[in-house]
Amino acid sequence: MTTPAVRLTALRRVHRDVAALDGVDLDFSAGSFTAVMGPSGSGKSTLLHCAAGLDRPTSGTVEIDGIALGALSERRLTLLRRDRIGFVFQAYNLVPSLTAAQNVGLPLRLAGRRPSRADVREALARVGLQGRSGHRPGQLSGGQQQRVALARALVTRPAVLFADEPTGALDTVTSREVLGLLRGLVDRKGQTIVMVTHDPVAASFADRVVFLVDGRVGGKLAAPAAEQIAARLAGLEAVPC
Repeated sequence: MTTPAVRLTALRRVHRDVAALDGVDLDFSAGSFTAVMGPSGSGKSTLLHCAAGLDRPTSGTVEIDGIALGALSERRLTLLRRDRIGFVFQAYNLVPSLTAAQNVGLPLRLAGRRPSRADVREALARVGLQGRSGHRPGQLSGGQQQRVALARALVTRPAVLFADEPTGALDTVTSREVLGLLRGLVDRKGQTIVMVTHDPVAASFADRVVFLVDGRVGGKLAAPAAEQIAARLAGLEAVPC
């Protein structure tokens, strides 16, 4: 059987005696697009941070490409995050004084590696910004800045791309453009994407939606429409704690 791009087994994360995650078992197949949703406080961000190696779980295991993160030293975990994991967040976190190309290559420079011009050009081309490499963030729209952030995450050709509300700061039209781009990366490039979102329309771009409730998996939907997602989410939010 093919090893999942990401595997979470009996994942538990406790903060101040409260279980933000309470025994989560999930596989994310290579080349798939998964949206993670749930009511406020359901554990979405904690799951993303543990799965991406940004936070250590209290118990359970996280595997990326078959590598157990819990067995890695901090240095080896840092190297794995740099080389095999991409991150995109709601905030673009671009350096205003640098061009789009320089922002894309910045993580490699910070890691002591000289970015290849060809790799940077390819990353920008994958997000449709091949003609904007010399522009600074202030010369780009919000959607274009998010595309630069996406190219920066893709430049190392990560095994998995984690996205935390990547369209939360964008207007409706621009949001759909970015989501279509993410969908295309999965369909044409075989990229694995795990996205946390509160937006049913955004989640409808995914192959599968996983719902969290009180730190546990509360249901899944495959290839659902936005209306189905909204109805399921409304039902979860209506359940009393």
